[in-house]
Amino acid sequence: MTVPAESVESVRQLTAAWRTLVLDRDADADVRDLPGIAVRWADSRFGFFNCVTLTEEEAGAESVGHRLARAADIMRAKEHPGFLWLFEDLLDEDARSGLEAAAGRAGLRYAFPGTGMAADLPALPEPAHPELTFVRVRTDGHLRVYADLQSRAYGFPAEEAHDGLAGSALWKDGVHAYLALRDDEAVACAATVEARGRLHVVFVATDPRWQRRGYGEAVTRKALYEGARATGLTRATLHATAAGAPVYPRIGFEPNSRMRFYGLEG
Repeated sequence: MTVPAESVESVRQLTAAWRTLVLDRDADADVRDLPGIAVRWADSRFGFFNCVTLTEEEAGAESVGHRLARAADIMRAKEHPGFLWLFEDLLDEDARSGLEAAAGRAGLRYAFPGTGMAADLPALPEPAHPELTFVRVRTDGHLRVYADLQSRAYGFPAEEAHDGLAGSALWKDGVHAYLALRDDEAVACAATVEARGRLHVVFVATDPRWQRRGYGEAVTRKALYEGARATGLTRATLHATAAGAPVYPRIGFEPNSRMRFYGLEG
């Protein structure tokens, strides 16, 4: 078995980008690289900033079982819940076939699927949408609006999303984060952050009232365009939810890594 290079890239992008984002939330956050496990845990009320992932390539069933149990123990020791992000293509065939049973023994429950994607985008045109204007996140007010979009799109309580972004200097400077406005109402958002010589797309969201109008795609194009213009980078990666996965191939992204998200049981 040989793990596809794109799958290795995908998990490394996660660990690199989340190191930056989690340490922005808390300089003393739990950021560790253990044997076969990467911990990126801000212990934030915003669950997406609390992340554990398995990193061993060609991992067998016995190893995966041990690593899942260790990851679950790490998650139980935290105040706030988060997710185990699992990249299926890092596992060998036996480990994949026994994954759900192993996760159950570790006390983990399947939450939702995801897909790793990547694109080479050497010449992005400047984005435009006839119904939208774009505003870069520069103020605490912008951050609050961005957080509100996250809460509405993903079903988080608003205060949890605010905990994930409030007061961040990184998101007002180091992250290329944009709001899409329709008649001065924020309807979608997207951001890119530099990670390991690539642009990594993070926290794309569209208000449910305004979905299926191309707004999420448009603001993602804007975040990619401005990130590429600022950094000179043309390779981009992301991790998509099932709802977002159909959008990104229209921009040029290709799926390369099957993912599963797990939370603790109970």
